[in-house]
Amino acid sequence: MNKKKCLVSILILNYNNADFLNRSIKSCLDQSYKNIEILIFDDKSKDDSILILKKYKSKKIKIINNKSKKTGIAAFDAKNGYYRLIKRSRGEIISLLDSDDHFKKNKILEIIKIFKNKKKINFVQNLPLIRFENKTEIKKNRNNPMSFWPYLAPESCISFRKNFIKRFFKKNYILENNYNDVWLGFRLGVYAYFVDKSFYTLNKNLTFYKSYGESKKYRFLSLNWFKRRLNSYHYLKNISKNNISLRLNLDYFFTKVFTIFLKTLK
Repeated sequence: MNKKKCLVSILILNYNNADFLNRSIKSCLDQSYKNIEILIFDDKSKDDSILILKKYKSKKIKIINNKSKKTGIAAFDAKNGYYRLIKRSRGEIISLLDSDDHFKKNKILEIIKIFKNKKKINFVQNLPLIRFENKTEIKKNRNNPMSFWPYLAPESCISFRKNFIKRFFKKNYILENNYNDVWLGFRLGVYAYFVDKSFYTLNKNLTFYKSYGESKKYRFLSLNWFKRRLNSYHYLKNISKNNISLRLNLDYFFTKVFTIFLKTLK
């Protein structure tokens, strides 16, 4: 890979984020690494997003409006939007960006350096700067020491090679419509870490990620929280074709037990 010539495709997914859309796009246009294209998918926004997008005349930007019926499942609609953009992208490297998030100016340059210097790495996640309502948290590359999972960054922190996503498509194909609470970013990270074994964390905070606080649907230790966690394990078992043993995994065991227990209380 030639660092100066490699085209990077930045894929922006938007739904009703008019308040943040300009900031997101500007952070891409202002990148210190200039050989980029920006593809934006608007998923039938009902706010002023379309009016904002119409103002952009740059040759670097392509806008795709969703004219298909939505599934009504947030994770699947987001996945379908990114898939549309991936298929239209021309870059050797692809970076994802949700429209309420934005990049530091040197983000793409730093990512390109990793891909250039580490030939066996196909998936890179950088660390986020998590923006809450009243503070910003500098996220570190660490997870609960008891957790089976590596730290998996938000989708806006993810970049990968084009050939990686082609392999992922083939593996993930039969699972596309399963596990409606397992988002694309998690699926990509799991595949890269456990199956493709081409996962890398760049320990630099290069993406501003907007946090909306704890989800009411997936409140910590609630039934939905445990069900999503169990679905994550089931996804791993299927994408790896049962090559990952969970028999002695205490986290998996307790997740199953508490899911069953909480179901009986409903």
